[in-house]
This record gives sequence, structure tokens and C-alpha cells, in this order.
Amino acid sequence: MEAILVSACLRGVPCRFDGRHKASPEVEEALADRRVVSFCPEVAGGLATPRPPAELVGGDGHDVLDGAARVVEDTGRDVTAEFVDGARRALAAAQHAGCTEALLMPRSPSCGRGAVYDGSFTGALVPGDGVTAALFERNGIRVRPAPGTTPSGG
Repeated sequence: MEAILVSACLRGVPCRFDGRHKASPEVEEALADRRVVSFCPEVAGGLATPRPPAELVGGDGHDVLDGAARVVEDTGRDVTAEFVDGARRALAAAQHAGCTEALLMPRSPSCGRGAVYDGSFTGALVPGDGVTAALFERNGIRVRPAPGTTPSGG
């Protein structure tokens, strides 16, 4: 049975910044006949639940990995190190389980693929990937958004 890493919030774990989850029947249907590895990079990186919202500033997750952008909470606190550490832990879990694919939460500064919030905390989106999504793509793990969602909407 093929393994897939899935954002833990999509599996019903209340680990999002607001202390909620994003489980849905569409996600569960998409995971039928798959061995699922649930993982929250932000919690794995040491962030609490709930926590202040964070966005990418100065670029996307690829830029964060290259040291050219940051992840900042709406309080102004820089949480780049936590996001990078969580992404590395997620990658290790995915590789350990033999995952070649990941189903991740859209628009997230960790898990977003194709579009992420722009760092203004206004809900505006820009093209790009979250930190974990970028690290997965760099390491040959295909990332796709959760079913029932689109990069630009919910």
C-alpha cells in the first residue's frame, strides 16, 4: 500500500493556528487505499496550538529555504527557524515512510502549494509555495492541495 504524507489538520487534528482542523469527506475519500502519515510541520517545529497567524514575508517557501525570505507572525515575531525545522522533520517522516506524494493544506505558510498569503495579513494571495511544500518538491515528493480546495480559494 502506497504511503502519502497528509497535513494533520486535514485528518481532523486541531493543530491549525486557530486551534481548529480542516477535515472533510473529500479528503478522506482521496486517501482511500493509501497508508497515511499525518503530520503538522508547524507543531513539529515547536509552535503551540493555538498560535498567532504567520505569513511569508519577502518571498515564498523556496526563498525561505534559500535564506532570502522569512516567516513572521502577525505580532512581528520571526518564526522562520520553527517553520524550517518543522519542514525538515516532515521531510524526514515522509522519507522514512517511503512517501512519494503529499496532500497538504492550501495557502498555508508551511503547506501551501501554488499560492500563499502575501505577508500583509490582509488575505491577499501571491503565487508560491509554503516552506514544507518547497522542501518536499526539492526532494522529489510531489505536493498537491487537498481535494475540495483550490490554491486561490477554499
